[in-house]
Amino acid sequence: MAAPDLNELKRRMDGAVTSLKGDLAGLRTGRASANLLDPITVSAYGSQMPLTQVANVTVPEPRMVAVSVWDKSMVGAVERAIRESSLGLNPITDGTTLRIPLPELNEQRRKDLVKVAHTYGENARIAARHVRRDGMDMLKKAEKDGDISQDDSRSTAERVQKMTDETITEIDRALSVKEAEIMQV
Repeated sequence: MAAPDLNELKRRMDGAVTSLKGDLAGLRTGRASANLLDPITVSAYGSQMPLTQVANVTVPEPRMVAVSVWDKSMVGAVERAIRESSLGLNPITDGTTLRIPLPELNEQRRKDLVKVAHTYGENARIAARHVRRDGMDMLKKAEKDGDISQDDSRSTAERVQKMTDETITEIDRALSVKEAEIMQV
């Protein structure tokens, strides 16, 4: 087995950061956003599907999100998915349209959202560490098999660690920006 491909490891770590940024975009900060409902999945047609694949999400007012469900039989499942999400939203059904008013965020709800953001951040850190572990395992195997020298293994391991540290720093930076946005009154 050859040494790990650093570009592939970097791509996987960047994927963890991209996923985190998508999750953070879905956390509400007091104003409506079409991305708010992105993390929600709906049990539809025998599988879990992203909400955006069964409905159209719009923002008709600054404090309102509208969800137009395409299939009338899916309205109940979409409503249930929104209610059961960690976003604390309460949709109002009107035919095939769900109107979701966004209440003013109180201090406790802001703190809860910050906790959710930190959970997303920790999941991204764990994903980056898994990529590092995979890279280190490949390195150890390549060194054991005699494919690379000990010096090459050590220098590559340092580069993998440096890449991991940079990724975690980027995750922490995105998390602190979102936290400041949530806590802003």
